[in-house]
Amino acid sequence: MALLVVLFIVVPIVALFVIIKIGGLIGILPTLLLLLADALLGSLLLRHQGRGAWRRFNQAIAERRFPGREVADGLMIAVGGTLLLTPGFVTDIFGVLLLIPPTRAIARGLLRRYAAHRFVVVGVGGTTPGRDPAGRPYDFDATAEEIDPDDPQLPR
Repeated sequence: MALLVVLFIVVPIVALFVIIKIGGLIGILPTLLLLLADALLGSLLLRHQGRGAWRRFNQAIAERRFPGREVADGLMIAVGGTLLLTPGFVTDIFGVLLLIPPTRAIARGLLRRYAAHRFVVVGVGGTTPGRDPAGRPYDFDATAEEIDPDDPQLPR
């Protein structure tokens, strides 16, 4: 609950305060131009980083490995892009930090540590890795066929 108060009340007030202070220092028109340039540069950076994340995600899928890192990167890029498109210098700073790969790696590590304390991974004991409890491989193709609903072998 406190996090929501900070996100929806404190952050906009701080962002507005910073915009007013910068506008008082350099003027209204340069401040507006700087905010517009910030949003345009952010959208270009978002497009570039987003395409790279999408390419890495598809590569992970093609290599048949779990794309956990790629999904986390994509999520942080989307949040960073949203922050960059939101007017304000404070949100722009955090948006840029989420769009730059080295700082995104730091954020990914923090997110991993946070998630490790919040979630528990449970495995099924007694099965062979890559197989279900019946011994079938997880990745298999199957066929289906239409059946007659009046088939006497079907349970009623």
